[in-house]
Amino acid sequence: MNGEASPRPAVVVVGASRGIGRAIAKVAANERCPVVLVARAADALAEVAGDVRAAGGEPFVLELDLFTVDAPKRLQAHLESVGLYCDVLVNSAGYGLRGAATLLPADEQIGMIDINIRALADMTLHFLPAMCARRRGGVLNLGSIASFTPGPGMAMYYATKGFVRSFSEALHEEVRATGVTVTCAAPGPVATEFLQRSGAGRSMLFKVLPRLDADYVAERAWRGFRSGRRLVVPGISAKLAAFTASAIPHALLLPLIGKLQRRSGDPCPCGSGKRYSECCGKRGARSTARAGSVKG
Repeated sequence: MNGEASPRPAVVVVGASRGIGRAIAKVAANERCPVVLVARAADALAEVAGDVRAAGGEPFVLELDLFTVDAPKRLQAHLESVGLYCDVLVNSAGYGLRGAATLLPADEQIGMIDINIRALADMTLHFLPAMCARRRGGVLNLGSIASFTPGPGMAMYYATKGFVRSFSEALHEEVRATGVTVTCAAPGPVATEFLQRSGAGRSMLFKVLPRLDADYVAERAWRGFRSGRRLVVPGISAKLAAFTASAIPHALLLPLIGKLQRRSGDPCPCGSGKRYSECCGKRGARSTARAGSVKG
């Protein structure tokens, strides 16, 4: 060990190639620290590295597929090879899909569990013990306003984000006495590629809710994390949505969410090949009308 420099603390951003992850990397770089950028897209990572450098940070890049089961160990080995350790872990990788669970490809839905849940939990559980032993640092997990309710029309995505919030809040309580912070950021819709890739941007729900700027969300999330907060919900509209989700009974809330996330031309979940409005949607409306007549 003689003559060897001690490892330096770094901010590790998993899912740094785009969206909120990219924005958080730039915010973290303002602290003039090493920022390790992790994602699959090498070209995009090179661009983010330029953003980090311009903001005053020292970028390091790792091309890594989170679907591999040993991803945390590969990241650990990379950190050690460049003389760094994970002081702050940002888990921002994830994806979503809009549509009926009976119609979306099953493997793509299970993939959401792999990335949104398993990879996030795997990274967190790998690096959190050392943070607690050092009594510093922490984890910032990117959740969603979707974590406050089940989401018909994006059932798997909402469920994965529910896990992220529950897991993060529980860990926050477990480790807070050690000086380590675990924070969940739960924004509403953000103006990133996610809305287009997931198909959510075409639903009425995501047109009704205002879209937040990724830089604004990143700044609020980072500030909340650095101040030791358990949960950060950026934006007034997201706070109102979270309150509404907790105040309205699910018997009323879920049909509303399902309707707002459904497009007029969406296929029926029953697999008939007909549009929902011409199939089960029509029968459901008739049943509701008959029930209302009986009650009257």
